[in-house]
Amino acid sequence: MEDVALIYHNKLGIAFRWKKNVTNADSRRVQMVFKDMGFYLLPEEIERFSQNIQKAKFYNCGNCNRHKSCRNILLRSPLEKMDFAVSALELEEISDLIEGTLFKLNLEDYLKGCGRN
Repeated sequence: MEDVALIYHNKLGIAFRWKKNVTNADSRRVQMVFKDMGFYLLPEEIERFSQNIQKAKFYNCGNCNRHKSCRNILLRSPLEKMDFAVSALELEEISDLIEGTLFKLNLEDYLKGCGRN
């Protein structure tokens, strides 16, 4: 873990930046790993993913008693040609990972920018 700077993690995944000594690392991008997949995203792509998650939370299967564990929700990724089938439980974990990452990125921007006196 010495090559990465941790941003946020939960039981589903992790978000980090590659340190500058790693070949081809883009300091603007965040590496997100969850569900056995890795994404190398810009902050605006993470924000778009957050918006997609909020839209997906409105899906409801009605009176199904398996709706929390059934993978019946189509979640659009920030990448144009890739979507996920997730359960409501997985959606909550992905949401936590994305929102926690965005919070930390925004806090970092604030502390390095206008929050400095």
